[in-house]
Amino acid sequence: MSLLEQIESPADVKALSAADLPALADEIRTFLVTEVCKTGGHLGPNLGVVELTIALHRVFDSPRDTIVFDTGHQSYVHKLLTGRHDFSRLKKQGGLSGYPSRAESEHDVVENSHASTALSWADGIAKGRRLRGESGRHTVAVIGDGALTGGMAWEAINNIAVDRDLPLVIVVNDNERSYAPTIGGLAEHLATLRTTRGYERFLDWGKRSLVRTPVVGGAMFETLHGVKKGIKDIVAPQGMFEDLGLKYYGPVDGHDELAVERALRQAKEFGGPVIVHVITQKGRGYQPALDDDADHMHGIGKINPETGLPFQVSGRIWTDEFNEEMVRIGSERPDVVAITAAMLIPVGLDGFAAAHPDRVFDVGIAEQHAVTMASGLAYAGLHPVVAVYATFLNRAFDQVLMDCALHRAGVTFILDRAGVTGSDGPSHNGMWDMTLTSMVPGLRLAAPRDGEQVKLQLREALDVSDAPTVLRFPKGDVAEPVAAVRSVGGVDVLHETGEGEVEVLVVGVGAFAGMSVDVGEKLAAQGHTVRVVDPRWVLPVSPALVELARSAGAVAVVEDNLVSGGIGSAVTVALREAGIDVPVHTFGIPKRFLAHASRAELLEELGLTADTVVAGLAPTLTVR
Repeated sequence: MSLLEQIESPADVKALSAADLPALADEIRTFLVTEVCKTGGHLGPNLGVVELTIALHRVFDSPRDTIVFDTGHQSYVHKLLTGRHDFSRLKKQGGLSGYPSRAESEHDVVENSHASTALSWADGIAKGRRLRGESGRHTVAVIGDGALTGGMAWEAINNIAVDRDLPLVIVVNDNERSYAPTIGGLAEHLATLRTTRGYERFLDWGKRSLVRTPVVGGAMFETLHGVKKGIKDIVAPQGMFEDLGLKYYGPVDGHDELAVERALRQAKEFGGPVIVHVITQKGRGYQPALDDDADHMHGIGKINPETGLPFQVSGRIWTDEFNEEMVRIGSERPDVVAITAAMLIPVGLDGFAAAHPDRVFDVGIAEQHAVTMASGLAYAGLHPVVAVYATFLNRAFDQVLMDCALHRAGVTFILDRAGVTGSDGPSHNGMWDMTLTSMVPGLRLAAPRDGEQVKLQLREALDVSDAPTVLRFPKGDVAEPVAAVRSVGGVDVLHETGEGEVEVLVVGVGAFAGMSVDVGEKLAAQGHTVRVVDPRWVLPVSPALVELARSAGAVAVVEDNLVSGGIGSAVTVALREAGIDVPVHTFGIPKRFLAHASRAELLEELGLTADTVVAGLAPTLTVR
C-alpha cells in the first residue's frame, strides 16, 4: 500500500516520519497529474502547494485548528490529506467539488471561491473563538501573492495588525502568480524579499566568525543580531509587514517541507499575528505545466498526461469573438483602453494587449478599483473596456452604481462566463449580473445571441459615451448563428408563424435565442401561433419589444439569470407601465445556489430546455 493510500486524516500525516515525507509528496504529485488530467481541474496551483499543505497538517490540528484557503482552487492536496481520494468525478455532479466544501468534510470552512476573502474570514474566526473562551485553537489563512493584490486583504491586515495577541497565522503562498503573473507594487515588494537573502548570509557569516572570538565574540554577535531589523530594512525591505505590527518569517523554500514546518511551528508559538512567506513553484513536478508560460496549467480540461496536450481540439468560444474584435477596434480607435483584474487571457484581452500594450491595465484582483479607475479614464476622455467574469462584477456593484453610473461614465463592461457555468460550483455561476445591473439608472445591457452579435454589439456599446454599457455572454463554445427574419425597432424577429397577432411572444435572451427558436417551432407544430424575438439590448426594455407584446396573448421570457429581478421581471414592469395586461411567463434560474455539475445537467434540472419550456407554456396558451 502506498503512503498516500494510508492517509485517511491529518493524524495519519502526523504519524509519518520525516524521512517518508518526500515520497509522500511525490505520490501526491503523481496522483494529481494522473487524476486531474482525466477530469480537468486546477492542476498547476495544487502541484505547487504539496509540501506546504503537508506541513500545515503536521503542525496544526485540523479541524480544531481552522485552515482557510483563499480562493480554494489549491485545496486538492488538502482534500487528499483529509481522506478524500476519489477524484474520479472531480467537479462533476455527485463528485468532489473543485473548491473546499462543508458538505464534504469538517476540515473545509470557506466555500466561496472569490479571492482575497480569507484574511477577513480568519480574523473573524480567531476573534470569535477568543471571545468564546476557546483558548488553544489556532487559525491559519493561506493566501496567494495574487490574492494579496485585492483590497479586502489589506482591509483585513489593517485590523489584524492592531490585535497583537490574536492567534492567527497568515501563510503567503508566493508563486509570483494569481492566474497570470502577479503585478503591481506589492508584487515588486515580494519579489525583493524573494530574491534578497543577503542579510541571512551576513548573519550566518557573523555567527560562524564571531563566536570563534574569545570572550567578546558571543557578545558581539548578540549585538549584531539585535540590529537585525535594521539590517533587514537595508538589504531586504520586509519591514513593511513588521511596521504594521505583524511578525514576519521568511522567505521560506516552500518545497523544503521541514523548513516550512519549522517556520509554521515558530509562527504557531509566537502568540500573535504572524506572516509566513513561502516561496513555491506553480506546476512543480510536471514539466508540461512548467513549460506553460501563460499560466502553468492553472486550469485544464481533459488532457494527455504524457504530453500535457488536450485529447480534442477545443472549438471556437464566445471569448474568441470578443478577443478578435477588440484587436480590430483597437487599431481603429485610439481612445479605447482595456482593464482586467488579473485575468488577461481568460477574458480575452491578450490579443489587444499584444497589439496595444500601453492601453491595457491589469489591476490585480481588485474589481472595485478597476471600475472606479475606469470611471476616471472615461472622465479623461477615453473609453475603457472592463473585462471580468460575470460573477466577479458582484464585488464592484457599488462602484458601478455610484462611481460609474452616477457620473454618467462611458464605460463598457464585458461579462464573460455569464449565466450557468456549471463545474466550478455556486460561486462561479454568473447568474446575478442582470438582476444587479437592472437596478442601475441609465445602464444599458446587451446579451448577444451568437458570435456575429458579440462583434456588432461591442461596437454599439463603445459608441455610448454618457452611460455604462454591459455586454454579457456565457462560457463555452459560441452558439450557432441565428439569422433574423426581420427587425422591428432594433428587436430582431427570429421566427414567426405570421405577421399579425400571435398567441405567444417568446423573448429569447442572449445565448438562449437559439433554444427559444426551438420552442417557437415546437409550439407552432402543436398548432399555436408564435413569434420569437431577440431584444439584443435587454436593459432597459425597449419600446419596440413592448409594442410587439401588445399584439400577443402572452409573453414568455427565457433567460440565463435569476428569475427574481431578471429580464422577465423588467419586461413585466414595462408592460404594466404601458397598460398592457397580458400574462408574462418567466423561465430562468431560481433564487438558490447551484451545486457543481455540467452546464447541460444544470439546465436540465432547472427546466431550461426547449421541451421543458414548451411543456410549461403550451397549456397556458389561448387563441386570441
